[in-house]
Amino acid sequence: MKNILVPTDFSENSLRALQYAQVLFGAMECNFYLLYVGTLLDTKKDAEPIQGKDNEPTANTKKRLADLVKETREKSTEANHFFFALHQYGFFIPTIKKHLEEQDIDLIVMGTKGASGIKEKVVGSNTGDVITKVQCNTLVVPAQVELSKPREIAFPTDFNIFYSLKILRPMVEMVRLGKAYFRIMNALKEGDSLNEEQEKNKEYLLDFMEETFPGTYSLHTITNQKVKPAIQCFVESREIDMMIMVAKNLNFIQQILFDSIVEQISFHTKIPFYVIHE
Repeated sequence: MKNILVPTDFSENSLRALQYAQVLFGAMECNFYLLYVGTLLDTKKDAEPIQGKDNEPTANTKKRLADLVKETREKSTEANHFFFALHQYGFFIPTIKKHLEEQDIDLIVMGTKGASGIKEKVVGSNTGDVITKVQCNTLVVPAQVELSKPREIAFPTDFNIFYSLKILRPMVEMVRLGKAYFRIMNALKEGDSLNEEQEKNKEYLLDFMEETFPGTYSLHTITNQKVKPAIQCFVESREIDMMIMVAKNLNFIQQILFDSIVEQISFHTKIPFYVIHE
């Protein structure tokens, strides 16, 4: 049984993230916990229905969440998927951490807007805080994602970290879910080379992949390009439909998710990011 936490604000992108997770884990027995985190200002709104268009009362957030869970449950085509509502007032990150422990959560799934025509960050503040402050694997799903399992997965890395089983197991699970090809990608400046530690980490990763996925993985070294454009080029040329990164590898996380605006990294409008914590 996999326990998945899906924070929601009832936006289209958060609903799309839930739908993607349902497709991705269609073959697995899962508990989906839909979490709404209300601010203290919401307590007054939820005490009385607020006025919507044409002065008609709109449902408060507790009812909206209950209705969402009911609708999702009714529309679900998987008998092994179960849905639960979690509604709490408070600060976002402490509330996330509380439910991680109480519900024994394995994965957080969060939606993100993707391109909206303005210079906004690829990852919003709540999603960024979850990735950096919460020790739980997180799947970041853009609004324009296709509702299908990934067939081409990219893993950009600089080989500066050791690939423990806690990192490798979620990768293996994701590859097997979609029977995907796994593309290891490294960007090097012209004239640079890997040091001894990087070479050892690289060798270990390749040995593991050869033993686990012979014939369905590959290594790609791109030289004479900066990391961001190298990844952009690779993703577009290989038709990548998911990217995996390790939270410990802050160099890549920083450059791709936090320092980037949507206009500069267009592939994120459709490509989910899976961030693995060690």
